[in-house]
Amino acid sequence: MKKTWLITGASRGFGRIWAEAALQRGDHVTVTARKLADVVDFRNRFGEAALPLALDVTNATQVQQAVQDAYAHFGRLDVLVNNAGTSLFAATEEASDEQIRDLFDANYFGMVRVLRAALPLLRKQGGGHILGVSSGLGITALPLIGFYCATKWAVEALHESLAQEVKAFGVKVTLIEPGAYATDFGKSGQITDSLEPYAEMRKVFLTRLNSTERGDPEATADAILKLVDTDKPPLRLGLGTTILPRARAAYAERLATWEAWEGVMNAAMGEPKKTVEPWMQQMINGTADQA
Repeated sequence: MKKTWLITGASRGFGRIWAEAALQRGDHVTVTARKLADVVDFRNRFGEAALPLALDVTNATQVQQAVQDAYAHFGRLDVLVNNAGTSLFAATEEASDEQIRDLFDANYFGMVRVLRAALPLLRKQGGGHILGVSSGLGITALPLIGFYCATKWAVEALHESLAQEVKAFGVKVTLIEPGAYATDFGKSGQITDSLEPYAEMRKVFLTRLNSTERGDPEATADAILKLVDTDKPPLRLGLGTTILPRARAAYAERLATWEAWEGVMNAAMGEPKKTVEPWMQQMINGTADQA
């Protein structure tokens, strides 16, 4: 059975690769990018199966319109791939407020805008599969890209919560967590000027990063197709050989720390008491003042 997709950030990288894979097997795909010119070739190559649309996820009005147009054109939406994003290379004290806001506007709030536009349609049709593109950096953070990592940790929390909210409507949710791949994603981001105290760290980090083995992004397509075809998709799907070792090490260290401090943690609970919060009870009773 053919599936109908909507993919944000389909001009290059994973978004383009996954769109091509879906179209090549006969699915219908709405391919979006900030500039329509970057995705119009899909129509030339795949005909009516592809719907190219301009979509800047930082533009709330355009997001609503594009999702509605895609749904009206194909009549349903089976797979939503929230992939658009950017990056920021900066130590914590190097980035400006504006740069940080712009990053979160694209990577987090942009994703939220797309979800808010699509969720009523998915609920109405009684199902669908949301793929939120996170990162291995949503599992562990690295220096000098902390703000980017923070957007991905926010994406992780959002989708973990979302999965619980929409399960009853038949909507599935999966976080895609790619490791290092040979895409040109880094070209889309900002690089701040380095403050002198961080100059040597930046040099060492970039040298190590530049020599990192990277996966073939084309090899991810089969994993994504298998994911959307399964009846019981996982909440998280790592891509590449580095994700599981990274997660094992990170969670082993976290568990060891929590266990070492368990006595202090438990003592901080004090004497547990069962209490009723008035505002919660009002919401349960439907009497809360909805400000």
